[in-house]
Amino acid sequence: MRIALLSDLHANLRALDACLAHARTQGATQFAFLGDLVGYGAEPSAVVQRVMDLGEQGALVLRGNHDTFAVTPAAHASTLGESTALWTHDQLNATERSFLAGLPLTARLGRALLVHATADKPEAWRYAYDAQVAGLSLDAARAEPEVRYVFGGHVHLQSLYYRGSDDQLIAFHPRSGVTIPVPGHRYWLATVGSVGQPRDGDTRAMYAVFDAERATLAFHRVDYDFAAAARAVRAAGLPAFLADRLEVGR
Repeated sequence: MRIALLSDLHANLRALDACLAHARTQGATQFAFLGDLVGYGAEPSAVVQRVMDLGEQGALVLRGNHDTFAVTPAAHASTLGESTALWTHDQLNATERSFLAGLPLTARLGRALLVHATADKPEAWRYAYDAQVAGLSLDAARAEPEVRYVFGGHVHLQSLYYRGSDDQLIAFHPRSGVTIPVPGHRYWLATVGSVGQPRDGDTRAMYAVFDAERATLAFHRVDYDFAAAARAVRAAGLPAFLADRLEVGR
């Protein structure tokens, strides 16, 4: 079974559709959405509807921090994400908001634990930016029987860590389109990047494909019409900064 792992869609329908189409060319038969369907982008309703439809077909869907913000916007916003949550909330209908509110923070898929942020405290929305936090997340997942893989998002970057034979956490730097063996006798943690808002200086959308039978993982970058996505953000009246970063991949 090949599983397409997609996170941080951020209401970017063009990027989402491009990644879904690409994943199907890679033989993906299962889809897993690791949170932050909405926030920042201009098409939250269309993205949620697309994911809801795939959920009815068996896709796994998790809740991220921006999904939570959109359901119950903060009365006094203190972050950029919170400042756009009220706008997003108003774009969603009651069914879409109820869908987001009912999503779990984690899910199991075979030997993999899926989470938006980290497995140790998923509700705290911690960023697995480095080996220390990644190690805490991986160690928490190891407490669950048979789990060997943790797949998450939240950091908008693609990364891979594993426990070596001496139990040290080792970072591996993935390259787009290169299949990586991830044998199940080790423990692995990957952040799959952001579909809808890359932040590494590359405008292309990000996602990954996990082949559970062959124990391989491939990170992908996908071209999409980011200029049109940026125009949609500006047309919606959202902060111009959110459009600017789509055009530079930061």
